[in-house]
Amino acid sequence: MSHTLNIYEPLSIEAIRAEFPILQTKVLYGGHPLVYLDNAATTQKPTVVLEALDEYYKTINANVHRGVHYLSQRATDAFEEARRKVASFINARYDYEIIFTRGTTNGINTVSSTFGRAFLRPGDEVLISAMEHHSNIVPWQMACEYYGATLKVIPMNERGELDQAAFATLIRGRVKILALTYVSNSLGTVNPIRDMIRTAHTYGVPVLIDAAQAVQHMPVDVQDLDCDFLVFSSHKIYGPTGIGVLYGKEEWLNKLPPHEGGGEMIKTVTFGKTTYNDLPFKFEAGTPDMSGAIGLKAALDYVDSIGIDRIQLAEEALMSYALDALSTVPGIRFIGEAEHRSGVISFLLAEHHPFDVGELLDKQGIAVRTGHHCCQPVMDFLDIAGTVRASFSIYNTPSDVDSLVTALQKAGRILG
Repeated sequence: MSHTLNIYEPLSIEAIRAEFPILQTKVLYGGHPLVYLDNAATTQKPTVVLEALDEYYKTINANVHRGVHYLSQRATDAFEEARRKVASFINARYDYEIIFTRGTTNGINTVSSTFGRAFLRPGDEVLISAMEHHSNIVPWQMACEYYGATLKVIPMNERGELDQAAFATLIRGRVKILALTYVSNSLGTVNPIRDMIRTAHTYGVPVLIDAAQAVQHMPVDVQDLDCDFLVFSSHKIYGPTGIGVLYGKEEWLNKLPPHEGGGEMIKTVTFGKTTYNDLPFKFEAGTPDMSGAIGLKAALDYVDSIGIDRIQLAEEALMSYALDALSTVPGIRFIGEAEHRSGVISFLLAEHHPFDVGELLDKQGIAVRTGHHCCQPVMDFLDIAGTVRASFSIYNTPSDVDSLVTALQKAGRILG
């Protein structure tokens, strides 16, 4: 992981913004400049990532690993260099602990499916939290239903913080695995995962961390956290869509069976028996997303060129500014007020439906997300239909926040 820059050196946000061509967009309605505050759904892409994708297809496009010709060897080298970059970025012990997936959801499904086959039996328990994204609920429900296990849930309070006393009790049951989000996509809560991992390991329980909303905002060191699995998506950290990462400790990846069958994940195949490949290829059946991996490497190189520590400081300052500025909007009600938050501010405007507010913001060039954010149990617990969610990234500015505040004030007047 790169920590060579002075983290207190101010960032040139305008210079950073210039590296993202889409931020120059004028919204159709009235020619408003785009204010993009939907980064929790997907981040925009810097020119270096777009150029890396273009260069791949123009100069080295070929399938990897099995070709002896020049282009295949170059593509293989670039693909495996991307794997090494990811391992370095999250400080994995070995490169082969990095599995390329289609994204966070696919990574969680890979673990839930294979872990279920290997370890879940009737009466066992899987422990998740009340603030999980559907992607970290449904796959575990499916595994529990299939293998006769029980899904248990760590409750949270109305501030959006997990009940640690309840967790300490629940983890003592017949829990076989804990699957937990690092940062809530709907509330912005940063969970105390280091402490929770330590507690889970006390009882011999492995831990999967959903870091889809964390790796772009803060340093993530899997050896320091001591998590057993960790997943994230490229498109939420400035990389291309359709590719993600599953990190797993070598010992756990070797214990799990393959998730899919086909090319690449085999050593030998006969009609009587197939011998599976070594890590990481055991979990990478079929032609991988070579261009996606190369684009992801370019995105991580870009983050390292700025410094993830500096990004964290800048975004925390912007979040603080945004909370203060938004609190001046008449009728605003923040949803989720955990002490430790990152990246996301969710709110309601008086009694108005989030969709109505979101549409009026869109007409003024403000891109936010509205609805339940794939967290229906969170909304049910809070007894609301959904929220308006503003989510921030390194290219957002106080001016973006001011535009949001002005647009919300106007929306409030229109809606009455």
